[in-house]
Amino acid sequence: MKRILIIDDDQDVRETFLAALEGRGYDVAAAASGPLGLESASRNPPDLIFLDLKMPDMSGAETLLRLHGICPGVPVFIVTAFYGEYLRPLKDVRKRGISFNLARKPLSLPEIRAIADSSLRSTFDTVPPHRH
Repeated sequence: MKRILIIDDDQDVRETFLAALEGRGYDVAAAASGPLGLESASRNPPDLIFLDLKMPDMSGAETLLRLHGICPGVPVFIVTAFYGEYLRPLKDVRKRGISFNLARKPLSLPEIRAIADSSLRSTFDTVPPHRH
């Protein structure tokens, strides 16, 4: 089962992601801060991460850098309404060779599902149609 980690300090956002992804065959975990997200990723590495940028204690850009050390190569979708404020730190992250995708908040439930499904489901995960 593919594991998805949601890191966002806003409880409503975490609950929205959980509602969108539960019951779709994913193991979904949520963390309320960068440090808690890093702890979760260390304990049980995810296959996909949804990450907020604007959080207290540790920014999303710093969290992303540290996540790369824990689980390099895992797709990360930065979901934020504040990406303009973080362009410089995000450019610095890219210069270090760390890739990520940007998505603008708020995401709808179908958008969350589409990102997860397209990121985690390969052609090997689907059963071909039955032919007569």
